[in-house]
Amino acid sequence: MLNQQLISPLITALQPGQTVEQALLQMEDQEVAHLPLVKNGKLEALIAEADLLDASSNNTLESLFQYSPIIAVAAEQHFLTAVASLVGRQLTVVPVVTGQYEYIGCITAQQLLQYLAQMIGANSGGALLVVEMEPHQFSISELSKLIETNDAHITQLNTAVHPETGMLLVTIRINKNEVSDIVATLQRYDYHLVFYSGEEHYENELRQNYQHLMNFLTM
Repeated sequence: MLNQQLISPLITALQPGQTVEQALLQMEDQEVAHLPLVKNGKLEALIAEADLLDASSNNTLESLFQYSPIIAVAAEQHFLTAVASLVGRQLTVVPVVTGQYEYIGCITAQQLLQYLAQMIGANSGGALLVVEMEPHQFSISELSKLIETNDAHITQLNTAVHPETGMLLVTIRINKNEVSDIVATLQRYDYHLVFYSGEEHYENELRQNYQHLMNFLTM
C-alpha cells in the first residue's frame, strides 16, 4: 500500500490568509491537532494546534509560519514511511506530496492504525504466539515446519527487535485456535515462548476433570 492510496478526503488544508482562530476551529471540526498549510498548491508547513494556542487569534497563518519546517512523505513511498513519521513526531496527520512539495492530501493517524491492524492480522481468527530468540536464530522455514507438523499453518508473521535486549520477537498467527501441541513442539525445540493465546486442550481437559471430581464429591 502506497501513501497516496491512504489519503483522507475528510482533511482540508489551511490557507495562508486564514487567521489563527479560523485554523483552530478547522482543527476542531476535523478532530485533528495538525493541519497542512498550502499555498499555490504547494505544502508550506505542517501547523500544530499547540503552536496556534500561543499566538494571537487575529494573526494570519502566513505571518506566523513563513519559516516553519516542512514535514511530509512522498506519494509513491510505502505507507510505513508515514507510520514512521507519525510516530516519530507524534502527529495526528501526515501530509503527502509529489515532486517539489506539491501537496495532494493527508493521511490520518486513524487510517494508519486501521491499515496496520489489517496488515498484521489483528482482527483475524486463530491463535497467537510470540517467540523470543536471537536474531541469527530466526528461520521462517523451520518455524513453519514445526507448526505444520501439528496440522496448522502460519497465516501471519511479524518481527520486531526488542529495544532494550536486542532480542527478536516473532509474532505468529496460526489458522487454528488449539495451541497446546504447537506450544509443546516449539518448547521441545528450545524455542522461548513469551506469550500465546488460544484454546489449550490439555489445560481445558484438566479443568473439566477437576470439575467432574468436585461434582462427584458434592453428590
